[in-house]
Amino acid sequence: MKRLLTLKLFLAAGFCLVFLSGGFLSGAAPQASANSKKSLAIIVNVANPLESLSVGELRKIFRAEQNHWPNGHHITIALPEPGQPEREVVLKEIYQMSERDFTRHFLQATFTGEALSAPKTLATASGLRKFIFNVPGAIGCVPADEVDATVKVVRLNGHLPGEKDYRLRLDALETW
Repeated sequence: MKRLLTLKLFLAAGFCLVFLSGGFLSGAAPQASANSKKSLAIIVNVANPLESLSVGELRKIFRAEQNHWPNGHHITIALPEPGQPEREVVLKEIYQMSERDFTRHFLQATFTGEALSAPKTLATASGLRKFIFNVPGAIGCVPADEVDATVKVVRLNGHLPGEKDYRLRLDALETW
């Protein structure tokens, strides 16, 4: 009983922290701009102190060349399942690989011990958000209009989804 009460208090405090630090004091949820609806957001657990990454740093993390955050937490990569447009953007812009090369890369990396595990694949954006909410070292991507207060958006090269020079855009597939 005491554990359950402690857990409830911990979760309530966490949601309050997310609510206050996320700038949602107006009482309304943030509205996605037209540009952000076409963008992918890189998201992490709200407890992760990370605020921004360069594309090169993100590539090292997603390719499992960096396996731990500076705070020592193991990095767990979460991606949309194969065939989804969001995954295709990540493969093109971050991994710079085809699906076949991606599979080969992680088979070799896990076999040689360079990667602790292959990225987790989840079927939906809400599944990705829930996974990242529950795993302190997780990082992944979802459409920017699917972001909520349970996860934290990471700036990419100093830009947020929907901003002019933000790189991860779903319409980038049209030019590929």
